[in-house]
Amino acid sequence: MNISITNINQLTYLEVVDKIIELNKHVRDFWSNALGWAPVEASNLLSKSRLDWQVSLSYSMKRWNECSCYEAEDGDLILAWANLGTLVEGTIKLFLSVYLNDYLDDSTNYKNKKGVIHPDEITFEKLRQYFKNKIWKDKVSASEFDDWVLFMQQRRNAIHAFKSREIGTFDDFKSHTKKYLAFLMYHLDRLPYPDDQYGPDLYL
Repeated sequence: MNISITNINQLTYLEVVDKIIELNKHVRDFWSNALGWAPVEASNLLSKSRLDWQVSLSYSMKRWNECSCYEAEDGDLILAWANLGTLVEGTIKLFLSVYLNDYLDDSTNYKNKKGVIHPDEITFEKLRQYFKNKIWKDKVSASEFDDWVLFMQQRRNAIHAFKSREIGTFDDFKSHTKKYLAFLMYHLDRLPYPDDQYGPDLYL
């Protein structure tokens, strides 16, 4: 599959959101009921994960096509970044959950006093570090994705801050929504499926 950033950039914001919805609905429908295909441990984790919330959050992205009113612009933009950042984190957790057995067998996985910390409980920052070192092995992907995920993490965290933080503009946000679609497609293209017919439609 060849993910063309040029093709994504030619889409309108709402067209991008519609594709994000389509792909996250596929994720919910297939991976929330993957017993018999995915290993038992991974299936159990995925079945209890709120993949339905990823779909709902994808629909929520439609809200940010236009600002509700002038006085709400900054507030809406902060909420929009939180919306998008949560989708990014969810995509990363999905990927690691599908490959749960590989993560559990990895000596560098995250642990606490109770044992290995499962993907659904790992912080965004630790997820980013793990993917940088283990998943995004290609130098281009590692650099590009790590910098972008860190950026998204910082923008999402603006919702927690009382002090001033950089939040950019809605044009910035919409540009990064397109980057999320490419990010989502990249990771879905690397998930194992029993046959091509079960995989998502990654063409635009």
